Amino acid sequence: MSQQIQDVTQAQVIVIGGGLVGTAVAYGLSRSGADTVVLDQGDDAFRASRGNFGLVWVQGKGHDLPDYSRWTRSSASRWPGFAEALMADSGIDVQLKQPGGFHMCFSDEELLERQSRLQTLQDALGDYPFQMLDAAELKARLPLIGPAVVGASYTPQDGHVNPLKLLRALHTSAQANGARFHAGVHVDRIDGAPGEFCVTAGQRRFVAPRVVLAAGLGNPGLARQVGLHAPVAPNRGQVLISERVRPFLDYPTINVRQTDEGTVQLGDSMEEVGFDDSTSTEVLAAIARRGVSTFPLLRDVRLIRAWGALRVMSPDGFPIYQQSAQHPGAFVVTCHSGVTLAAAHALRIAPWILGGAMPDELGVFSGERFLTDKVFSHAH
Repeated sequence: MSQQIQDVTQAQVIVIGGGLVGTAVAYGLSRSGADTVVLDQGDDAFRASRGNFGLVWVQGKGHDLPDYSRWTRSSASRWPGFAEALMADSGIDVQLKQPGGFHMCFSDEELLERQSRLQTLQDALGDYPFQMLDAAELKARLPLIGPAVVGASYTPQDGHVNPLKLLRALHTSAQANGARFHAGVHVDRIDGAPGEFCVTAGQRRFVAPRVVLAAGLGNPGLARQVGLHAPVAPNRGQVLISERVRPFLDYPTINVRQTDEGTVQLGDSMEEVGFDDSTSTEVLAAIARRGVSTFPLLRDVRLIRAWGALRVMSPDGFPIYQQSAQHPGAFVVTCHSGVTLAAAHALRIAPWILGGAMPDELGVFSGERFLTDKVFSHAH
């Protein structure tokens, strides 16, 4: 009997998933004083959190769904204060830089399409600053830009962080506020009764009145058990990392960024390949060519690492945020922009989970939208 009691852990909120999304929510919950338990599958999980580009990116997002743009910008605007809070709680500087960002265009047609996309956002939102730059204007800002780039768009809220430092800071800060992390936990099932959920993982049980599904690609099966619909699937991105080079790029761009450590990160591929997180020479070569076309100095820089990682992508590319109507207290939180949206997840999603009002922007992001014929284009 004593063994059985030892195997039951009580909490106010159980967060299933210890990646960027789950730990950001857990940090927000624990900062609010909620007794929070995080169940992390561990290193056998597909780790979207470790394969991302580290961008805090607003530009162009939600051009066909303005609520997504509002949600993204609400997070980007909270990022400076969020980074300061993480520093205070963890002692870790996540290296936030938010000087604005550039999206490079390699043809006049691409430049016109880009302007149209951003103008659509400005028309819908009113307050949506952006600039279109021709080649000469861009070269004045980025002197090392290559001749293949005919122009670029710029928006002032864009930035980037060190994503590994961010994940570590979130873990450390959540624990500093009392969150309890359990690693290597594979959830078998969730049983829900009014006011109490029991999460079973092997011989262990975790009991709480609220449960948050933030398990990335594990969410579809978990969601079904609590009356939610979360049809996410993997989308592979491949990333190249160079040796350290002297500072040459003070701004993030959509496909090339220089990290706080001096390495250069190149990426922006999207592939539907199931659960295959390997790399392919063909895609990596295309990423490298685009990088060199953007900044010719990269031609002579050695590449030292490459990896593939699986994004968590819904059918329309937008997030899924919902509380279960059948099992109140059960929430699903899933998106593919875990870095950009980390501040919103900690500062706006957490209060909602604890009983506050749902943020206005989230009404369009329930999983039920995929049970109708209405599907938007990818949010990326």
